[in-house]
Amino acid sequence: MKKVFAILSIVAIFSFGSALHASAQDTSAPQTEQTAGNDTAVAAAQAMEQIEAPAPAQGGGMHKALKQKFIEGSPAWMAPIALCLIIGLALCIERIIYLNLASTNTKKLLEDIDQAWAKGGVQAAMEVCRNTRGPVASIFYQGLSRYDEGIDVVEKAVASYGGVQLGLLETNLTWISLFIAISPSLGFLGTVIGMIEAFDRIQQVGDISATVVAGGIKVALLTTVFGLIVAMVLQVFYNYILTIIENMTNDMEDSSISLLDIIVKHSKK
Repeated sequence: MKKVFAILSIVAIFSFGSALHASAQDTSAPQTEQTAGNDTAVAAAQAMEQIEAPAPAQGGGMHKALKQKFIEGSPAWMAPIALCLIIGLALCIERIIYLNLASTNTKKLLEDIDQAWAKGGVQAAMEVCRNTRGPVASIFYQGLSRYDEGIDVVEKAVASYGGVQLGLLETNLTWISLFIAISPSLGFLGTVIGMIEAFDRIQQVGDISATVVAGGIKVALLTTVFGLIVAMVLQVFYNYILTIIENMTNDMEDSSISLLDIIVKHSKK
């Protein structure tokens, strides 16, 4: 719609100018008027072509821009930062898969334990835990295996083995946090060294020239940018993993209390 208004405005301006030109020159010949009309049509057609001409395509997008900037950076600093990203993402994916496989429907598990205990005793309840995967089932199995030693021993066993399972859930998190910390540090280190090299070039040339220092400063800043990007990406995955572990820990604590209630209930029979 904007193009239509622009075309009409241009045609109107040229038409109005032609009319003024014709009224000012009453003695001009018809050929002159025809020539002016032809010039107006040509000008309007050229304006229309300029308006309707498609803008040059700007392909690539952000992915291509990041790739180009990564290539422009110094390989000595970009390679370690890329290695931090690859290893960090591999550890994050491994933790997410492990935690998803370790998740258990604790409500259903407690119901199955209660029903199995009512039918076949504590051995049947232990069999249910043995056939169920996940840290919660392992904790329940350790607690039920000490049922003959008393409820206090069962409670201590559940708490102690819960700490062991929590440690297994948090495996490799320290390495992920290391890559989160070291990737921006590598970027800052590359920036400092790049600035030092830029000032060395200034000293060698003896004059401050943009062409002399621009390359070194650009590489220095690119290392910082990509170091921060890697840290932010890994930080998102790290916080997501911590959220899953926190939810599973709360679930283990709540279900452990429910297990003790089931043990007390069947002990009174």
